[in-house]
Amino acid sequence: MTTSVWGNRFIIAAIIQGAIITGLTLLIVAIQLLFSSTINIIQFLSLSFEGPAKWFFLGYIFYMILVVAIAVTAVFYNHLEINMTKRISGFRKVLAWIHLIGMNVGGTAITLTMIFAGLIGSGILGVIISGASTSAVAKLTPNNAIMVQFIPPIATFAGLLSIGVIAGGITYIVTYLQKE
Repeated sequence: MTTSVWGNRFIIAAIIQGAIITGLTLLIVAIQLLFSSTINIIQFLSLSFEGPAKWFFLGYIFYMILVVAIAVTAVFYNHLEINMTKRISGFRKVLAWIHLIGMNVGGTAITLTMIFAGLIGSGILGVIISGASTSAVAKLTPNNAIMVQFIPPIATFAGLLSIGVIAGGITYIVTYLQKE
């Protein structure tokens, strides 16, 4: 085998995820530039880090970590398929698909939900939607109670991510230990 099928799939996923976080970053910068005369969004979020705004930052940082984790996972699959010349087939192929989907869908959903929760809970989303009017900025207060509704979806997506990562671990160990 001269190419790593699963390594390539995870590299493509990492590239797509990297593009998504880059697009999100550009969107945040564009919104900030659009409303720069009214409010400094990132400064407000960083000053209110003790409240819901921390979910925005944590979600954003976790997304960047997720992209790196997906890329590193490609190296593991590459090692199995190229260096060790092992094939991932049968039930292990199903587990590898669960790994790819669980890690990408579950991980992405967790981080984007956290980012969205931070924007809503901090009140910044309302300011952005209102066009960053002076009255909206003046009424800007964190809403801790709204954060409770985000716990079930984040927990569900964490379960999906965990199932994917466990399936990937099983895939790797079983393939690694497979006889020649």
